[in-house]
Amino acid sequence: MDGLDEFEKTLAAEKAERERSERDREEKKHRKHRHHHRHESDRDRDRDRDRHRHRRHRDEEDDGHRHKRSRHSRDDEEHRSRHRHRDERHQKTSDAQEDLPIPDEEKPRNEDTVEGSKTLTRDSWMTAPSALEVDYIHRPDKAKSPPPKVEPKRVVSKREINVHINDINEGKTLDELDIPKERDVEYTFGDAGSSWRMTKLKAVYTAAEESGRPVEEVAMERFGDLRDFDDAREEKEEMERRKLYGKGYKGHDKPTGDLYRERIKNQRKDEPPPKPEQGTIIPDPQPPSAPAMDQSSLNRLRAQMMKAKLRRAPNATQLEEEYNKAAAAFSSTPQNPEAVVLSVMDNRQLAGTRAEAKAITTKRGRERGNVEENTEMTIEDMVREERRTKNQAGGEGLRLAERIAKDGKFDNDLEYMDENAEKLARRMHKSDLNLKNMAVSEFQKMSRALDSCPLCHHEDTNQPPLAPIIALGTRVFLTLATEPEVSPGGAVLAPIAHRANLLECDDDEWEEIRNFMKSLTRMYHDQGREVVFYENAAQPHRRMHAAMVAVPIPYEEGATAPAYFREAFLSSDEEWSQHRKIIDTGAKAREGMGRSAFRRCIAKEMPYFHTWFTLDGGLGHVVEDAGRWPKGDLFAREVLGGIVDAEPHIIKKQGRWTRGDPRVETFKKGWRKFDWTRMLAEG
Repeated sequence: MDGLDEFEKTLAAEKAERERSERDREEKKHRKHRHHHRHESDRDRDRDRDRHRHRRHRDEEDDGHRHKRSRHSRDDEEHRSRHRHRDERHQKTSDAQEDLPIPDEEKPRNEDTVEGSKTLTRDSWMTAPSALEVDYIHRPDKAKSPPPKVEPKRVVSKREINVHINDINEGKTLDELDIPKERDVEYTFGDAGSSWRMTKLKAVYTAAEESGRPVEEVAMERFGDLRDFDDAREEKEEMERRKLYGKGYKGHDKPTGDLYRERIKNQRKDEPPPKPEQGTIIPDPQPPSAPAMDQSSLNRLRAQMMKAKLRRAPNATQLEEEYNKAAAAFSSTPQNPEAVVLSVMDNRQLAGTRAEAKAITTKRGRERGNVEENTEMTIEDMVREERRTKNQAGGEGLRLAERIAKDGKFDNDLEYMDENAEKLARRMHKSDLNLKNMAVSEFQKMSRALDSCPLCHHEDTNQPPLAPIIALGTRVFLTLATEPEVSPGGAVLAPIAHRANLLECDDDEWEEIRNFMKSLTRMYHDQGREVVFYENAAQPHRRMHAAMVAVPIPYEEGATAPAYFREAFLSSDEEWSQHRKIIDTGAKAREGMGRSAFRRCIAKEMPYFHTWFTLDGGLGHVVEDAGRWPKGDLFAREVLGGIVDAEPHIIKKQGRWTRGDPRVETFKKGWRKFDWTRMLAEG
């Protein structure tokens, strides 16, 4: 029995020695692993720090070793499962006894281990917080992949010749594109149905002109398709070419579709541009720098518009829109209220150097800007002065009156004039400031006259003349006389442009005036009456619109009418005058001057009164004393009223034009037969 006991003790001692050596190897191996993994990634270091930090403090007691061994066994299994690829390099250096299987009786019992783990508790130093005091470790997130780049949208330029490129970019096939296809028609140009097609085409234009609708709209109603309408247009052009070039001309026999393709192309150009994308900066549109339109251009455009309306031309609406835009642009042009823009005629005296005057160098002269006459003028200076001061109202007589008014010692006798001949002959020149003020004053007076003129078309307000328009030519129009009339059925001829008198009218205006005079003479002769034409330009300072008045008189009084006016001219002015009291333009016309007798016998700068008994001339009178001349149109009304035996209250009352005159329709009925302006509208 003693030998058996000793054998068991020997086995127990060997077993204990084997376990001790095994623990030493395990601790040595883990110590080496801990040193090796210290330089690994932060993730492994943080995970193993708490697991191996207490191994350097070993307890030599068996219970403590047992607990450590059980804990190390669990840790080793977990560690080997994670770092199996790293443990393989250490298996070569391990002891060979580790690979030997352990006997069953030497394996630890699980029940004893579990019971021991239940009774054991950790020491305070094991549960204490770490000395490093690291509570949180930030690990950077994984780099996110950049978002895919957005491809820029392809935009087709508006200058692109291929108009279908945009449709192809949108994914349309060639079959889906709106391309006019070639088609074959059954008819040929000039066949039996050609006249019917041309009649149908002409009916489209006629209906569009009468109704004022677009031609395309009427064509859709008549043809049902614009392509058939364009084919008919193409046939019309081809037939006109055949008539023009004769039998040898070789053209097309069937429509080619060129007009329809051109229509489709124009429709694409007229389409509104695409809306800009969100965030796109839209530049401010700069208005095109169009040249400023003056008053004369506006008058010409207005005449074209009114002629188109009378003709009922298809472009009348377009001309009206153009005129409205031009008038609005002209009226909305910003103007400085302190600055006055003068025309070429108004600022003629301000242009160029004034060699006829020299500045006074005294202190008072410099302060007031006074000038005096330059007695050392050359021929060139005199010519420039004559051009600059040409067509001034009053002339030398007005200048002499100004010199006499400034002479306080003037005495109206020949002795004084002889003694002061040099002084009175000296010309009084105005300073630059006085010339500017005079030019501005004249311009403002003219502007007020234009604003209140009943025969002018007011562009700023787009208002027609206050006088009713009976007939409109290119440069002259026909209207009615004001009420009450001395003789019923009178008319007035007035140029469209504002003229001071008829002598300022050009050749085109005079040609139309003569046409109206011929037509009115025929109309009154058809009614059994004679006609007298007259112009009253005796008051040029009022800047009234030039007009020729036609007054019908009894036919038997036509031969005695010149005697009435001759007697009135002789008794109207003073006995002594500088001009002949009667200027017989009718006699000059018969002597060879013809139609130009009136324009050659009277100067346009003079105030005058002229009456026509024929188309070429009559009697004229220069008004020297405007104070003695009857005001307004009273002179002509008194003479003509005496011819037709009109009532005195009708003669003295001078009316004005009003809108909505009820006499218009009655006059138009008698005038329509002799209206020469109908040829302009029909042509």
